[in-house]
Amino acid sequence: MDNLTIFTEFLLMDVSSSRELQILQGLIFLVVYLGALAGNLVTFTVIVIDPHLHFPMYFFMGNLSLIDFGYISVTVPKSITNSLMGHKVISLTACAAQTFLYIFFGSAEFFFLVVMSYDRYVAICHPLHYASTVSPRFCTQASCGAWASGLVYSAVHTGTVFRHPFTESNVIHQFFCDIPQIMSISSQAVQFSEFVALAVSACIVLLGFVILFASYVHIFSTVLHMHSVDAQNKALSTCSPQIATLTLFMITGLFASLGPVSNSSSIQTLLVGMFYSMVSPLVNPIIFSLRNREIKSAVHRMLKKAFQFHRSNFIS
Repeated sequence: MDNLTIFTEFLLMDVSSSRELQILQGLIFLVVYLGALAGNLVTFTVIVIDPHLHFPMYFFMGNLSLIDFGYISVTVPKSITNSLMGHKVISLTACAAQTFLYIFFGSAEFFFLVVMSYDRYVAICHPLHYASTVSPRFCTQASCGAWASGLVYSAVHTGTVFRHPFTESNVIHQFFCDIPQIMSISSQAVQFSEFVALAVSACIVLLGFVILFASYVHIFSTVLHMHSVDAQNKALSTCSPQIATLTLFMITGLFASLGPVSNSSSIQTLLVGMFYSMVSPLVNPIIFSLRNREIKSAVHRMLKKAFQFHRSNFIS
């Protein structure tokens, strides 16, 4: 036991020893981050300030934009700093905090997608009961429940992973504290405890997927029985952004959880990490903007007001 080395910091992925490639990586990450930042902040701001969007569906979309903003902000800024400064060390405390927030935002997004599927189910399958079922009180309780569930889920897994010191290795072959990478260098006791925690939490996640699947099965069944083509298109247009977001979330989630754990730093490892940590926050605002006419109209109104305001100030 006296010969064991207890690591208090980790070495993150260094895809190349070339400073030019490291700086290029940092600049690419910066562009992606700024794009995701702008998209999610614009979506969130429009939903908050535009009274035409003060409905439950957009309330949940606003929360989703806030989550995506936090999700990408947990990992990417640190990686940008490391790449531009040629620094790849992260402390144990910072790594634990990054892991906690990463799981927190990811799990909260899943729970919000479950709530959003139920919202669309009530709106399309039981429209006469929508106002009484999806009330402001329900929206508040559902959103608080989703945030709280993500918090508990993250606390359980982060506490399990970091409850024992790391003595085998401190090299993480990814640009952030990736859970599979951390598990690969943790002790056998931690791996067993995390396996038990995953088995228990899988039941909760499975219940969420059952609700998702049942909701969209009922939605499509109701839409197919509609006699009006316009009614079908309107119903599908209201839930298509959520379906697209859910599909993207599931694909990136499968990459994150089922992908192979690399034992070396490579371009492929970097791209895989970028896919499941950056694509969803970057693409979701685009999905909301392109697939939802109300969001597009609200953005146009906001830009028009901003242009008129600057123009009046310039003239005066």
